[in-house]
Amino acid sequence: MTETTASAVEAKLADLGLTLPEVAAPVAAYVPAVTSGQYVYTSGQLPFIKGELPAAGKVGADVTPEQAKELAGTCVLNALAAVKSVIGDLDRITRVVKVVGFVASDPAFTGQPGVVNGASELLGEVLGEAGVHARSAVGVAVLPLDSPVEVELVVEYA
Repeated sequence: MTETTASAVEAKLADLGLTLPEVAAPVAAYVPAVTSGQYVYTSGQLPFIKGELPAAGKVGADVTPEQAKELAGTCVLNALAAVKSVIGDLDRITRVVKVVGFVASDPAFTGQPGVVNGASELLGEVLGEAGVHARSAVGVAVLPLDSPVEVELVVEYA
């Protein structure tokens, strides 16, 4: 495969009208992703689009659950970019093992699983059976930079 040929995963993203972004620059002292054995562990990915957060605040107060679900998908795009940066080709993914989604939540908001579905559904669309995973959807008081959502992945690759 040459650099000008998109992977099958990237072709599926393109079919959905999505492109893999540049790897988001870390906002503190860490790297976007590391490998250990046949696994990639991503750092928590915020929903940056071209270096900017498109929304901020608490889900259920400042951000609607629908907006947050879409932002969770953006987090996955950033996580996939981080995965590609350490394994070179997303077609090497054999399984998404775990997704952890954090949702900055208004105290009355209890729909965290629906928000994190934005991440899970996108992984299923682009990776098929390899995108089926275990998951946690956690409500938190605040996230870095007042982001409404943050997602991290554990991915197995060959």
